[in-house]
Amino acid sequence: MLTGVALLAMANPYFVIQVVDDQTGRGVPLVELRTTSDVRYYTDSAGIVAFHEPGLMGQEVYFHVSSHGFEHEADGFGYRGRRLKVVPGGRASIRIKRINIAERLYRVTGQGIYRDSLLAHLPAPIAAPALNAQVMGLDTVMFARYRGKMFWVFGDTNRPGYPLGHFATSTATSLLPRDGGLDPERGINLTYFTDATGFAKKMVPLEERGMVWLHAMTTLKDDSGRERLIAHFGRMKSLTERLESGLVVFNDEKQIFQRLVSWGAAKPVNEPAGRPFRVTQNGRDYLYFVWPFAMPLVRVTAEWQAIQDPAQYESFSCDPDCHWRKGMAARDPGYSLLDLDTGQPVRLRMCTAHWNPYRRRWIAMLENIPSDIYYAEAPTPTGPWVWTKKIITHDKYTFYWSAHIPHFDRDGGRRIYIMGTYTSAFSGAPFKTPRYDYNQILYALNLDDPRLMLPEPVYRSGSRFAIGTPPDAVDAIPYFAFPEDRHPEGLQAAVLPGGLTVFGRAASHTEGQFWRNPLPVVPMDRGSRAGVIF
Repeated sequence: MLTGVALLAMANPYFVIQVVDDQTGRGVPLVELRTTSDVRYYTDSAGIVAFHEPGLMGQEVYFHVSSHGFEHEADGFGYRGRRLKVVPGGRASIRIKRINIAERLYRVTGQGIYRDSLLAHLPAPIAAPALNAQVMGLDTVMFARYRGKMFWVFGDTNRPGYPLGHFATSTATSLLPRDGGLDPERGINLTYFTDATGFAKKMVPLEERGMVWLHAMTTLKDDSGRERLIAHFGRMKSLTERLESGLVVFNDEKQIFQRLVSWGAAKPVNEPAGRPFRVTQNGRDYLYFVWPFAMPLVRVTAEWQAIQDPAQYESFSCDPDCHWRKGMAARDPGYSLLDLDTGQPVRLRMCTAHWNPYRRRWIAMLENIPSDIYYAEAPTPTGPWVWTKKIITHDKYTFYWSAHIPHFDRDGGRRIYIMGTYTSAFSGAPFKTPRYDYNQILYALNLDDPRLMLPEPVYRSGSRFAIGTPPDAVDAIPYFAFPEDRHPEGLQAAVLPGGLTVFGRAASHTEGQFWRNPLPVVPMDRGSRAGVIF
């Protein structure tokens, strides 16, 4: 006759462990629990591990606890972990200290997003918590709001049935929260375009050989006034060798992308790249492109014919006056941004830039391959981008092509969401993280976090100084400081000539008491304002 304990073990053989963020109490994805025999388990998107190991049930088991951007407190021997009595049907919670400023929410793509929650008979917030469109993993995300939905484009895509998937772009849609979609705090219900086998469909099925990658996706009205979804494509022979580039446009009837224009194998002087954002300057709308520099250096008017003509693209340069001009290739200005924590230069490339109504600044996500994501602010799209703050880090693992998704912003832009690709590529990682590798992970960032306070440019116009909104005429930006209404503790007020109060290292307005401006010029794109993203 079976005992009550045996019946419970048959009904629910798992011991459920949830790892939670010490700041929010929310379950943390991607936490490794490792036994003393080096068996590794990883929390799912709810922070759950469903543990069942023959021979260990009913025993005290020690779990080493580790995760990118988090740490567990150490014991007297320096071990970071917990000892738990694991019994079928039992539960335990482990709190872990978050070092990252950004909060890891969940995995967006791939197999087993809520695997352990399902094993433990716990609810999952998304419609396909185990497998969606047979997608095991996929690369870089591009996105746009198109015809009332979020339109997501991903790169090379892996499948369950063979080590090679396809290399012709995958696509999915989702509803925005205000239109019936999930709150991004809970998840994103992706609806993939699929083929006859149920696998994510090849969305750019070009006849010619080569991998097809899409970038710079946006919406524009064509010559008839119809909204179209357009993107830059690269047909690649390898990671670095390109066979062709140009533009594709989405065919709503066939539900694929088709060539709109080909520019051949030769790289145009300037072309769309990365993720574009809109700017209105002097009454004219532009698309600005941020990749692969530390600031936006390429733009084109947001018009159907202009975006198809490489000769219409402009580059931004300062020699020494800053201006936009056609026919000259964009050149990296060659300076590093500065890490506020270390004061040291750091070479970064910008992934996204958008106007933020909460901060009343342009905000950017920048990356330092392989592992780190930084936050920065500037008064204009072109800068000055100088001071940065690390918000996400990974230990020997790559997190690249991160993207702030402004369509998800809440509380007037106070809380924003960032998605990126988690992959072992380029990292030297000793092994791949099961299920998580080569997939998209979503983070959240609160812009009212005092750790995100950054020195702001102090503008000199004649004999007067200003901070915040640039004056109409700017002679120089001699240094950076903090405004009176937003500054870290421990700084001292200083009154500049003309009566402006700012905060710096000492009550003096000499340059050494503030944060020097390392830029030889003032790269401001005057007269610009935020474009409409919705």
